Amino acid sequence: MKILAKNREAFFNYTIEHTLEAGIVLAGHEVKSVKTGTMSLKGAHVTIRGNEAVLVNAHISAYKYSGEIPGYDPTRSRKLLLNRKEISSLIGKYKEQGMTLVPLEVYEKRGLVKIKLGIGRGKKKFDKRESIKKREDERKMERAIRNKT
Repeated sequence: MKILAKNREAFFNYTIEHTLEAGIVLAGHEVKSVKTGTMSLKGAHVTIRGNEAVLVNAHISAYKYSGEIPGYDPTRSRKLLLNRKEISSLIGKYKEQGMTLVPLEVYEKRGLVKIKLGIGRGKKKFDKRESIKKREDERKMERAIRNKT
């Protein structure tokens, strides 16, 4: 399993409670572009329209060897492939107060491009400060252990 793109801000901005895997509907040149690592999940999110899950604001650059593609929009909405049970459970969790669907990472699995989704709650500013403080404290402890030996 090769990770192609990662949403680094997701775990900082959200507390992820549950994860699941979905497929993405992509055009042929988009698949090639994603596999070369030109996808960005920064600012992307998942919405539910009707009975479909849709990835919004994920940026996939045009494949550099495909030539000019007329009318190509790199941030277009892309349908996610989930079965009905998964979508209905997502709708139930999505309707809760403060729950958000966040793309965590895009990876290749058996030649197919998959996306890992997280269902989480947005963190408040003080929660973010607390996670920064924890991370800095862990680094200080690691440095002290390294310097001691």
